[in-house]
Amino acid sequence: MQVGLYLILGLITGTVSGLIGIGGGVLLTPALVYLFGFSQHSAQGTTLALLVPPVSLLAAWTYYQQGDVNLKVALLIFLGFFIGGLIGAKFAINLPEIWLKRSFGMAMLGLGLKMILSR
Repeated sequence: MQVGLYLILGLITGTVSGLIGIGGGVLLTPALVYLFGFSQHSAQGTTLALLVPPVSLLAAWTYYQQGDVNLKVALLIFLGFFIGGLIGAKFAINLPEIWLKRSFGMAMLGLGLKMILSR
């Protein structure tokens, strides 16, 4: 298992989430699919599992019952995400609103194009 890489993924996505206010799943699910080779179902299930308290308990349980949740990966990313969210928020409060709006838009555009153009 790539413990360090999963912790770094959590730290980066937590930081970006705290910085521009997007949900971790928007970043984590594609990262798990494209960087770590997860299936879409497993990536979604794992992302939901790390966001469980209290966001998506029933949805994560449904994926877990189908075997599409990697609890170890979810916990490792959660640890990094928890700290990264604080880091991103501390940076974000000092940035102009227009920068945050444009950053959010670019993140969504980039992810949307990647998903549209992928197989």
